[in-house]
Amino acid sequence: MKYYELTTLKTVIFGAAAAAPGIQSFLSAREAGGTLLGAWGADIGALNEVYLLRGFTDMEELVAERQRVLLAENPFGCLEQLVNYHTETYLPFDFVPPVTPGEYGKVYEIRTYHTRLNGLAPTIEKWRKAIPARTAMSKMNIAMYALDGSPRFTQIWPYESANQRAEIRARSVADGVWPPKGGPDWLSPEMNSTLAVPLGFSPLQ
Repeated sequence: MKYYELTTLKTVIFGAAAAAPGIQSFLSAREAGGTLLGAWGADIGALNEVYLLRGFTDMEELVAERQRVLLAENPFGCLEQLVNYHTETYLPFDFVPPVTPGEYGKVYEIRTYHTRLNGLAPTIEKWRKAIPARTAMSKMNIAMYALDGSPRFTQIWPYESANQRAEIRARSVADGVWPPKGGPDWLSPEMNSTLAVPLGFSPLQ
């Protein structure tokens, strides 16, 4: 996929499960564009949110699907549970493979870093050097940078559990594998991380 789209759906309290069937139907409709890659419900972090990762072959397809959502009478098929939503457009880091559906873990970390205004290119180069050693410790689904809004990038990491995540991250720091050497120098203090679990129809499980 050339472009990725990450959509955050803010739902009513405990709304993710009730919203799931409508979301699945909306994204699988004949007129829908893009390819669904992941769908998760927040578990730790910002609660009552659903995250949708989709891939697009070109910007024309992405814009057409964005327009379909904006003009829909029932956006994402879950208007009764939907409080709000926002959508972000991303390009993958040029050294990471495309997202491949499959079973990777029971918990996914969706982690976003904002960079200094001139920090995105240096950050990508720091990550380029460090990612091979880090992904030898645990898999990463994607690292991608936003095309809209302030300079930032998002990574998605699967784990078997929150405990496994904590253990691997602690070991990566202790071994000097992570964070990338000099990488934090280019980041701003604005960071956020959510642990989410795959919804039943998610291609990433």
